[in-house]
Amino acid sequence: MVQIKTPEQIAKMREAGLVVAAVHRATREAAVPGATTRDLDQVARKVLDEHGAKSNFLGYGGFPATICTSVNEVVVHGIPSDDVVLKDGDIISIDAGAIIDGWHGDAAYTVFVGSGHAPELLELSRVTEESMWAGIAAMKLGNRLVDVSRAIETYIRRQPKPGGGKYGIVEDYGGHGIGTEMHMDPHLLNYVERRRGKGPKLVPGFCLAIEPMVSLGTPRTEVLSDDWTVITTDGTWSSHWEHSVALTAEGPLVLTSPDGGRAKLAEYGITAAPDPLG
Repeated sequence: MVQIKTPEQIAKMREAGLVVAAVHRATREAAVPGATTRDLDQVARKVLDEHGAKSNFLGYGGFPATICTSVNEVVVHGIPSDDVVLKDGDIISIDAGAIIDGWHGDAAYTVFVGSGHAPELLELSRVTEESMWAGIAAMKLGNRLVDVSRAIETYIRRQPKPGGGKYGIVEDYGGHGIGTEMHMDPHLLNYVERRRGKGPKLVPGFCLAIEPMVSLGTPRTEVLSDDWTVITTDGTWSSHWEHSVALTAEGPLVLTSPDGGRAKLAEYGITAAPDPLG
């Protein structure tokens, strides 16, 4: 069952989304050489406390931290640790969430630590982020879930990979519905699998966390012995971008973007829905 939200409920999700955006700003500034991923977790926890929000990651299925910190070949669900020290040239994907009055926000981004990153890493993150926005732009009234998946996959497949070959669109993880829980129906693939059909029609009140994960090599992953950390099976580095998005009668609203998605959606000729918080 897909949970359809009222405008008032979307406004609450926007509140949670802006807290997530604040966590992103603070952790981005803190992701410097010499910092540990535990340091980033503490930064995120402070921001949540300042906004009167709760982490929707801490304790979820037993997850032991406030955010996920996934470095280099780690795709998702990296556990913050004192033992993981960021180095010049690393990339890290930070996934964060917040709960306000029972309503959830969830978003992720990839950041470059220090300098001197190879062009293929810069392009990997750009392609992943832009494929997310292509998926967001496909959240149109009358479209179906598969149209979002198709937009993400099509964008990635059309991008030439430096050095040749193809990008790996991670197969085992994808986007999801979001609302009174962090993970809800429907599951959103980042590629089209015809056996799954077209999926539900997108209507006002439909909310999705759109989150492509892309590697420089394989689409396949494995989970480490901690039962959380997901890595690529070939050790290639990966990128992860995510926004929570609400579809309204007036168009999409990117709940976890400070400007509601206005600037990026304008590049697609789409007007973002008005921000319910003004």
